[in-house]
Amino acid sequence: MTTTKPAVVIIGNGMVSYKFCEKLIAKSSNFEIIVFGEESRPAYDRVHLSEYFNGKSAEDLSMSPLTWYADNGIHLHLNDPVQEINREEKTVHTLKGINQHYDYLILATGSSAFVPDIPGVEKQGVFVYRTIEDLDLILAYAANAKEAAVIGGGLLGLEAAKALIDLGIKEPHVIEFAPRLMPRQIDQAGSKMLQMKLNELGLRIHLNKSTSRIGGEDKIDALHFADDTQIHVDMLIISAGIRPRDELAQLSGLKTGTRGGVVVNDYMQTSDESIFAIGECALHEGMIYGLVAPGYEMADVAVNTLCDSEKSFSGYDMSTKLKLIGIDVASFGDPFIAEPDCRSIVMDDSHKGVYKRINISNDGKHLLGGILVGDATSYNMLLQTVKNNIILPPNPEDLILGSRGESANDGSGAMSLPDDALICSCESVSKGAILHAVKEDHITTLDGIKKCTKAGTCCGGCVPMVKDLIAGSLKESGIYVKNVICEHFNYSRQELLDVIKINNVKIYDEALDHFGKGDGCETCKPVVASILSSLWNDVIVKQAPTQDSNDRYLANIQKGGTYSVVPRIPGGEITPDKLIILGQIAKKYALYTKITGGQRIDMFGAHVNDLPDIWEELIDAGFESGHAYGKALRTVKSCVGSTWCRFGLHDSVSFAIEIEERYRGIRAPHKIKGGVSGCVRECAEAQSKDFGIIATEKGWNLYICGNGGSKPQHAQLLASDIDKETCIKYIDRFLMFYIKTADPLTRTATWLNKMEGGLTYLKNVILNDSIEICGQLETEMQGLVDSFHCEWKEVVTNPELRKRFVHFVNAPEKKDPTVEFDTFRTQIKAKDWL
Repeated sequence: MTTTKPAVVIIGNGMVSYKFCEKLIAKSSNFEIIVFGEESRPAYDRVHLSEYFNGKSAEDLSMSPLTWYADNGIHLHLNDPVQEINREEKTVHTLKGINQHYDYLILATGSSAFVPDIPGVEKQGVFVYRTIEDLDLILAYAANAKEAAVIGGGLLGLEAAKALIDLGIKEPHVIEFAPRLMPRQIDQAGSKMLQMKLNELGLRIHLNKSTSRIGGEDKIDALHFADDTQIHVDMLIISAGIRPRDELAQLSGLKTGTRGGVVVNDYMQTSDESIFAIGECALHEGMIYGLVAPGYEMADVAVNTLCDSEKSFSGYDMSTKLKLIGIDVASFGDPFIAEPDCRSIVMDDSHKGVYKRINISNDGKHLLGGILVGDATSYNMLLQTVKNNIILPPNPEDLILGSRGESANDGSGAMSLPDDALICSCESVSKGAILHAVKEDHITTLDGIKKCTKAGTCCGGCVPMVKDLIAGSLKESGIYVKNVICEHFNYSRQELLDVIKINNVKIYDEALDHFGKGDGCETCKPVVASILSSLWNDVIVKQAPTQDSNDRYLANIQKGGTYSVVPRIPGGEITPDKLIILGQIAKKYALYTKITGGQRIDMFGAHVNDLPDIWEELIDAGFESGHAYGKALRTVKSCVGSTWCRFGLHDSVSFAIEIEERYRGIRAPHKIKGGVSGCVRECAEAQSKDFGIIATEKGWNLYICGNGGSKPQHAQLLASDIDKETCIKYIDRFLMFYIKTADPLTRTATWLNKMEGGLTYLKNVILNDSIEICGQLETEMQGLVDSFHCEWKEVVTNPELRKRFVHFVNAPEKKDPTVEFDTFRTQIKAKDWL
């Protein structure tokens, strides 16, 4: 290849290589860029690699399509690794025989999985966890595996373990050599809390374990440890760290570290000034950086060096926030500094599964670092407090103590930061750059900021603060901040509900044509589907855009791709005949059965094409859909009340049945649960529900906006000593007002917390009719009650809807169960299905 431009050859085609190309073409057109990658696909997002197991395709993870390289004049050679560097002639030689000249050479070879020298590691069934190809091999092998383990208790190791759960492996083992999980990020107490939460997910954690050998003939069948113990496994994933890919550098005589890595200076130059190293293969001041953000910064430094701009690399802050298999884990600043060099404030709440530790200076003025496990909502503001040396408030514990610390991460907090505060570490975007885009370039949406500045486009951890800055900047400019659904609908949920209702719109496409633009997205489609179902009470499977995969099949998807079957059992009251029917159906279709805390019987393990047949039999027996899959009323829990209990004041069972049958099937912004207790002993846990009713000597007390789950909140008293009719009237008003005004996916507790005026305002609306809408709310609720229909009954009686549950046109009408119930039961614990 001949060219008059200096040739920049890049070895490696990962995320850092891609970022180098992106930054170089943005800064200069004076270079010819040639990239050699050893994988068969262009650069993809390794940060979110585990999402491959959750349905994301290789194309979804791709950083850019192949056409991007060609459009930008980049010569990309895939599946052709460089095998030799000739520094004297300034050429590289590839596997396919290409001999390419370079003026500047960029080593972006990344790292490989570190595989300990364990006897038997070459056996079949042993995998590493680094590439899409690795994940494809794991997917194929896991289909026939029963017990598996992961060596490595760091981030990738735990993600690999969660992937095994998703693939149907029961209770995978995690083997960690160190005395705690994630030893580089969290302390012993944080590790203990994380371990507790991981155990709840079904992981079996083994700490201080050294694997001595892998048992089995050709295939793995056991792990043997140095303490003479062993576990039986037929599959193993090794995720015990990384090793810099520096073999080419060593062969060409470049200086490398004693423990690996290509030695670089502050400008990313190696011992040969025309050769650079960036990313996980680069060793700077004795440090290998295993995060993508430092790699991006190295890429930017190398680009600036090539373009004769002044920029250097002086190390990188390793603060990080991780969404570890659904559990927040974060560390920032100096997480491990200890007394007497600091003072530490610790919150350790094993009930909620939250551990927080902040380290402050001995004079109490500055935050030095900290650790968050279970709840990292305050991470962004805490990190900025450390980085910008912000003076702490008089009570620094407010930064981590629940609602007392909410002000620490609101919009005003973000706006108080200096302009040079680094908001997006991955893309090096400052607060000033974001504010400039809002005020000067008039970009007012998150998507717009992402396109303009690239903030929030990598790990996404900075997105909440970016949103706060957008809102804060607009408010400073006196611009009304409208909480629109997305770029396709310039309405809030409440406004869109109103215009859809007024114009009698019944389908998504019609709503998009009349009130939106473009093709829609995964944000607005489920919102509109929810609104249409809340307004018209139509079968949600008729909507092309569904809230999620659960609504598509009117069932919760479970591990291994099977589905749940949950018929409604109001008040938990059921006849012996119906119990027998449930047992017969569960046995016929090999379903695992579980009596829930909501007084229902759940059945798990159904194949999607069996669902209509199962429900046809249930409906014939008098059951109806339990809406366990939907953003709708789930259950109204009941104690046994005055019928059986010597403490009971009123018949809580009958009232719970009446309430559940009234509101069944009504769609809302989020799921709704209720409870009715027959006395103050509260056996139905009514005060943890979205609405709860407790018997008194004079009638009933009505509580609202309680939520259980990961962030439980007690319901608050709305009305005291009211009769049943008044109680139902107030619930009608409350639920309808919530349906009409709450944002998408907002539970009632959060809705009330964000409501201006709080409970006082809500009482005035519901009890005193302060805005004169109670009559309308009651009428609309009665309309939904009168239009109730069983969604599953409509599916099984409608041939067109029923066809949606057959994957292939030539699928058999009936399928014999392939799993024996007893065997299935011994393999699955109940908590795996919850």
